[in-house]
Amino acid sequence: MSHDFSIELTSMPSLLTLYRKIFFGRKPGWDQQPLPSVFVKATNVSVSAKKVAQYAEVCQFNFDKHILPPTYLYVLAFRLHATIFTHEAMTFPLLGMIHLKNSISVYRQVNVTEHVDVQCELSDSRTTDSGLEFDLVSKIYVADELVWEAFSTYLYRIEGKKRIRPPRASKMAWENVQQWTLPEGLGRQYANASGDYNLIHLHPILSKRFGFDRVLAHGMWSKARSMAYLMQFVGDKPFKLDVEFKLPVFMPSEVTFGYESIEGGKQFEMRDIKGRRPHLTGELTYLS
Repeated sequence: MSHDFSIELTSMPSLLTLYRKIFFGRKPGWDQQPLPSVFVKATNVSVSAKKVAQYAEVCQFNFDKHILPPTYLYVLAFRLHATIFTHEAMTFPLLGMIHLKNSISVYRQVNVTEHVDVQCELSDSRTTDSGLEFDLVSKIYVADELVWEAFSTYLYRIEGKKRIRPPRASKMAWENVQQWTLPEGLGRQYANASGDYNLIHLHPILSKRFGFDRVLAHGMWSKARSMAYLMQFVGDKPFKLDVEFKLPVFMPSEVTFGYESIEGGKQFEMRDIKGRRPHLTGELTYLS
């Protein structure tokens, strides 16, 4: 398949370097043109068992020092996302974007010692009532075997477009609810483990510079924390985990988490402390 831009990396990029470009570079904004197809690939990538253990701890996975937490591979994929965000063909800044949805398919477990090939493609874009939406498809291979896949949808909000109304919680049964405490330093802990040093997640002084009164939790931390709880129902089965990011999670705070069984999986939500407003909604589906 041909792409407008194709990039082959000899090593995984540093998110710190890419964030310098994101925060200190100047991009004029969307030029009203369809986004190009951008493909990025990095081969023979290894992971640090120490970093995986750090990630597992902050997200509450039970890491056995062998099997990667299923959301950890997104840490690798996001480095290629950031490579695309900083590409010259992208005329608008990362700070103008919102992560709307993320889907991860795990076809088999990956061992911490395995080397992987990581691919990411900006595959589609469209104008909506809220702005410009675009999709990134990420794939991870061991040798020629597709072991993991992710689909992410982002929104670049365009001035003058209408804003989405605050969402309401679903009608799912809200029973056996978990309550989780998020300290202010959680964003820094997740950044140290994942390498995602977006300033709005690190310190209230920094987040206020971008219009937020408090520090925001990483959306992919919320997904990973939810997955860590749901691992008890998955074991080593292949599965797909779809989430939509709703309201931002400010820290320090407390959130609630609940789930219910559906045909072939689980439905779940992370809500505010009163259980009224959703921060994240999702569905876990077994693939076999």
